[in-house]
Amino acid sequence: MKNIYILLVALVSTFTINAQVSFGHIQNQIPRNQKGINQFDVKKDTVAYKGISVDMGAAFALQFQALNSFNDQKNLASAPNYRLNNLENNFNLPNANFTIGAQLYDGVRVNLDVYLASRHHNETWVKGGYLQIDKLDFIKKDFLADLMQYTTIKIGQMENNYGDAHFRRSDNGNALMNPFVGNNIMDAFSTEMGAEVYYNRSGFVSMIGVTNSKLNQNVQEIVPAPATTAKPDSNTTISPSILAKLGWDKQINDDLRIRLTGSYYHTANSSGNLYSSDRAGSRFYGVMTHPEYAIIDPATGTTTSTVANNFDPTANKDTGRFNPGYGNWATSYMINPFIKYKGLEFFGTLEFTSGGDFKGTDATRKINQYVGDVVYRFGENERFYVGGKYNLVDGKLSNASAQSIQINRFEGAAGWFMTKNILAKLEYVDQNYKNFSQFNGATPNDLFGGSFKGIMFEAVISF
Repeated sequence: MKNIYILLVALVSTFTINAQVSFGHIQNQIPRNQKGINQFDVKKDTVAYKGISVDMGAAFALQFQALNSFNDQKNLASAPNYRLNNLENNFNLPNANFTIGAQLYDGVRVNLDVYLASRHHNETWVKGGYLQIDKLDFIKKDFLADLMQYTTIKIGQMENNYGDAHFRRSDNGNALMNPFVGNNIMDAFSTEMGAEVYYNRSGFVSMIGVTNSKLNQNVQEIVPAPATTAKPDSNTTISPSILAKLGWDKQINDDLRIRLTGSYYHTANSSGNLYSSDRAGSRFYGVMTHPEYAIIDPATGTTTSTVANNFDPTANKDTGRFNPGYGNWATSYMINPFIKYKGLEFFGTLEFTSGGDFKGTDATRKINQYVGDVVYRFGENERFYVGGKYNLVDGKLSNASAQSIQINRFEGAAGWFMTKNILAKLEYVDQNYKNFSQFNGATPNDLFGGSFKGIMFEAVISF
């Protein structure tokens, strides 16, 4: 204990002598508590520069899950022991995030986000980081000050700003901004190396960005795979991805705010996937999974193969989500209306996506997503809320598919902000799968006539 006191005295002495180093004086940062809800993109504020300042924060989320899965697979001669996993009502692995940043100069700050524990990685690993520039005074005092009054530049391996929905989603332990437990079924999220430039003025919202289309950074040579009839070509290069956003966001009066944005994402040759790049994993653990079972030849009764249990929350991290599975090129458009009148708010997502089945083929396939949620916040400082959300995904799994599949989900939730940093949520979720084939080759399809439903409780702390 004595050594701890000595360490504390040394730290206090260091910061007293080196007075220009402080804590918490960070400019142009969206709050990580309740005040950050419904703040999109970047923001400008009037926080004064007081020399180099350090910022630290964390977020924790814990869910109690009581969900059951169902499908229409019955009396299968080729897989008599097939069934879906019976899930227990119990706690999931807690999620934790850590954030550290610093104000390096007037109008210049750096941010680093770390996942301490997540569904996909139980161990600590870096989500990403970026440099944010709101002034160019490091070049010359008031350099392009009139322009930079409305302009922000972000550079790094960071959460890319496609659409507005990712500001209303749960990011591992950081679940305070999401009034529900689940994210969208088709969850657009990626962290790629790139840069974004914002110009926001008098309600006008705009952003243009470019990334290198790589989720995992490396300089390895791309060696084409052998051609086949179904896959005649493979990637021979990786092309940049382009992102853009244009919109309008206005506080009309004390009671009414209206925001409408349109966003664009395009990649010509990608090594990643916009809809499978959230490495933290989904909130609905183990839904629509099966235990180990045998494939049997009905004529002889002999086992021809064994299918492994696919419950693994790490390897099968995206249960409850849908990935359109495009090849090396894809284009997505997202439209997001947001209206808040007093305590009542509506947030919508209209997403139109297209891409090729395989790398090297140009045949276009389309999958669309429609989402709407209504939340009513009430009580002192809007500390309570109730809400409902409906999500529909519709499209073809391949160009050869005879019909489109559909996935729909309803979520009804209630929440209580115990303080501006602590949130408790209770949710009912019901998700259904339509028009999925009964078999994938000889293997029963878990999603055939599938559904899962039940109750989720989530506790969140963020600071």
